[in-house]
Amino acid sequence: MYELLHQKIREKVPLTDEEFKICKEAFVSKRLRKHQYLLQQDDVARNLAFVNEGALRMFASGEKNGELTIQFAFSGWWITDNFSFLTGEPTVYNIQALENSSILLISKQAWEGLFDRIPSLERYFRILLQNNYIATQRRLVSSLCQSAEEKYLSLIKAQPDIIQRIPQHMIASYLGITPETLSRIRKQVVLTK
Repeated sequence: MYELLHQKIREKVPLTDEEFKICKEAFVSKRLRKHQYLLQQDDVARNLAFVNEGALRMFASGEKNGELTIQFAFSGWWITDNFSFLTGEPTVYNIQALENSSILLISKQAWEGLFDRIPSLERYFRILLQNNYIATQRRLVSSLCQSAEEKYLSLIKAQPDIIQRIPQHMIASYLGITPETLSRIRKQVVLTK
């Protein structure tokens, strides 16, 4: 259950077997059924989640725009509402399993406790937060500057299997376009190949 977590941490920072044993003790495993929520709007994000298996989606719901997908998380990825997790304020997002999923949860208290016991983990999470910030900036620029087709092509280049795993209306929501526009773009891409 913890092998993927160990692998992902060691990709960024060195970690002894003893340190990883301490790290494992800070996590709680949880299974989510397809469509089950990990976090709902107005709750406080009390945990950071590592996706061991499956797929999750973070989205906002609004009367005007319906559901707006903010992030997908697949095996080996982390997900939470960072703002809520770090500040303790209620979230405006929902996090829901798109497939039956296995996750590892760490509370903020346990997370911060690990930094004192294993200093390299503070570096690891700093790298993750930096990468998250960079990805958020790129996504913002993409949403403001790229055409719908460019956004779609960038997404399938970065995540080629997303088309088979995620429903089209959720991909359209993530790209900020209608499902009809996405369908048209997908047909055009197939015709130009």
